[in-house]
Amino acid sequence: MKQASKYIAYFQTFTNTYAPLEKLRALYDEALAQKDVIGLSIGTRPDCLGSDVIALLSGYAQKYHVWVELGLQSAHEKSLQFINRGHDFQQFLDAVNALEGKGLNICVHIIIGLPGESDKDVLTTARTLAALPLNGIKIHSLLALEGTALGEIYKKGSIQMISKEKYVSQVADVLEVLPPGMVIQRLTADGYRDIFLAPDWAMNKLDVLNSINKELERRDSYQGKHYIKE
Repeated sequence: MKQASKYIAYFQTFTNTYAPLEKLRALYDEALAQKDVIGLSIGTRPDCLGSDVIALLSGYAQKYHVWVELGLQSAHEKSLQFINRGHDFQQFLDAVNALEGKGLNICVHIIIGLPGESDKDVLTTARTLAALPLNGIKIHSLLALEGTALGEIYKKGSIQMISKEKYVSQVADVLEVLPPGMVIQRLTADGYRDIFLAPDWAMNKLDVLNSINKELERRDSYQGKHYIKE
């Protein structure tokens, strides 16, 4: 990081398109006015992208490198309802369609380890996303955090968190079916350490990354090995 000479301003936490257009413009302009900032990465929900916001971001993309990150987590309605996403998969598809062709890079977030999801469910999500005009993906495990509904469910012992071994195996499965050119922006995450509950293994990101590399080596595999272009 110390060797970097150019930067992308990251509007990460919460919904960074959920404000009046002029307020968003002022925030984005302020970020882009900083020395050596060459672009924006805007994290948001798929149901909070009006045509006016998309037009604003598309305008920036004429001069800057712009990513729009859509929180999805799963392609399965049962999972979206369980984690109380507040939107359905069709709204995600609508957002991708609205963003396509606007000069923007689209990134999607998914979670591995959602209760009730089988290995097949995870692969279905991955294959579904592999067929869409997405440029990048962020993958991480389900995390239980203090002060959240899921955290309370975990503390009551009502759900079990995915093991590191299972997570590593499923990440490798997902990578194998994704397009070779899709940018993998994240393979694991450790959440907010001050409210972190579980799983313990997720706190050691380097170990998880090394384990994923070892699993791919063990399989003699790589991103896109089983990708089938629609």
